[in-house]
Amino acid sequence: MKILIVEDEVKLADALGELFRRRKNVVDVMYDGEEGYFAAKKGDYDVVVLDVMLPKMDGFEVVKRLRDSKINVPVLMLTAKDDVSSRVHGLDCGADDYLTKPFATEELLARVRALGRRNTEMVYDTLTYSDVTLNTSNYSLNCNSKSVSLGNKEYKIMRLLLSHPDQVISKDTIISKVWGNDCDVNDNNVEAYMSFLRRKLSFIGSKLNISTKRMLGYYLEEEA
Repeated sequence: MKILIVEDEVKLADALGELFRRRKNVVDVMYDGEEGYFAAKKGDYDVVVLDVMLPKMDGFEVVKRLRDSKINVPVLMLTAKDDVSSRVHGLDCGADDYLTKPFATEELLARVRALGRRNTEMVYDTLTYSDVTLNTSNYSLNCNSKSVSLGNKEYKIMRLLLSHPDQVISKDTIISKVWGNDCDVNDNNVEAYMSFLRRKLSFIGSKLNISTKRMLGYYLEEEA
């Protein structure tokens, strides 16, 4: 999984980051709410672990803004507050789960795993953006009356791009999501699959193209 940790207690944040990395996760750590919000909005995370009491922007505001921006990443909120009203407020703002400090490490890991499973189990029959529809049941890419079949990895990459049409998706994220963390895949493999997908988009006559933002990754763009 790719996990974002937003926690202003630096030692705790770094310890949590190392905890998840040792379990083969990709982890980013931010130390204030504003940085956390922009990272969560732009990054393709499976779970966000978010403290409530943060400088610049508190956790309640972070998760509220994410939901207002239609960012549906699962959020686990951490807090030293154990009163019911705080937990209710966090859930009302859009958090998916709540854990009170101090917490047991195994419980934190279990809750994050559960949220990650919930995220990957969200299945849609189709994903549509611009003039393209991806059928998630038969791995076909469609535009108007034309259709083309996608291989397994082509399908996973296209689903990732269509699920985040306004975001730049990094090569590292694509490798993690499509091939997994324990693999020997490199940037050349990703570039090859992007070339395959560009040809298939052209074949079905779509105005969508997969564009590259140098040093950052790939994104969908409509041709003029």
